[in-house]
Amino acid sequence: MIYMDYNATTPMKPAVRAAVLEAMERYGNPSSVHRYGRIARRYVEEARAAVAALAGVKPAQVIFTSSGTEANNMIFAGLPGTHFITSAIEHDSVLASTPNAQRLPVTTDGVIDLSAAEQILKVAPTQSLISVMLVNNETGIIQPVTELAKLAKAYGHKMHTDAVQAAGKLPIDFADLGVDFLTLSAHKIAGPQGMGALIVSEKAVLQPMLRGGGQEMNRRAGTENVAGIVGFGVAAQLAVDDLRDVPQQSLLRDELQKSLQDIAGSDAIVIGVKAPRVANTLCIAMPGISSETQVMAMDLGGVAVSAGSACSSGKVKVSHVLRAMGCDDDVAGAAMRISLGWKTKISDINLCIDAWRSLYQRTHKNPQSAAA
Repeated sequence: MIYMDYNATTPMKPAVRAAVLEAMERYGNPSSVHRYGRIARRYVEEARAAVAALAGVKPAQVIFTSSGTEANNMIFAGLPGTHFITSAIEHDSVLASTPNAQRLPVTTDGVIDLSAAEQILKVAPTQSLISVMLVNNETGIIQPVTELAKLAKAYGHKMHTDAVQAAGKLPIDFADLGVDFLTLSAHKIAGPQGMGALIVSEKAVLQPMLRGGGQEMNRRAGTENVAGIVGFGVAAQLAVDDLRDVPQQSLLRDELQKSLQDIAGSDAIVIGVKAPRVANTLCIAMPGISSETQVMAMDLGGVAVSAGSACSSGKVKVSHVLRAMGCDDDVAGAAMRISLGWKTKISDINLCIDAWRSLYQRTHKNPQSAAA
């Protein structure tokens, strides 16, 4: 079995696992003043500095959370009375938190329509919050966050970006992006599951969502997950090094994409092929064969992939991202996401190609029986 679902979660790297296990051997509450507590506090603050370095900010700007989802929720819960504007392709944790928000449209290439966005921002209530992800989790398409942040500031608004899928794939600099808030997640960069972070500007005023303690600089109550935070810190350090592997990863993804297109011809539709994409992600549709059927067939063929987001309780549903791009249901309901990572080798690519070939040949010899 080979794993090609890194956008869902990334296997922990050995150094991360070792750091987590070492931290779990220790004990002590980071808020305690005795020696055990001070040691735990040192672990937390060293990790905070590492995560801060990943985003190009000061350690005091990092708030540790239980996930990227919690970090996103903190933004909207912490700014009561604010008018929210998000894109139509955001992660479910953003969309579900802002049911009454205005939605910025995307082009058929999957990129935020900046012209349409400006028309919305110029008439929006002052101090609105715009939330647009840096990299889409389903398509890998890079969004023009820096340009949007400039528009936001020009019209007196604040800007948040969910950078969960960008870390380790793109350089991230909080100041260069021009945002006020930024979300990260540990398990997308080979860290432990159950850890996220919200990066806030030094001038940000954000009401806490969790109350009852002074942890995380009075912004998130609750005893810190020391082992998880330690793992996040090590993963953040290693994610910076991962940027050196991007060119090779791009070659692997492009070889995979070309091979699948050679097999299926016009029966294979690559999503976002004309847009800038991160190097590890390929979203490809085989119209007529449901996403669920494809994922199960690939799994039986020894390859773990997914259909869009993995945040829907294991359910495969038609992608709101692809619908927002104008894809009809035949394409949106037949898309599969293949995402590479730090353990991916050329042999994995070849096995994925073989599994796809088998799926294509089998379904197109008898497509009616396979499309259910």
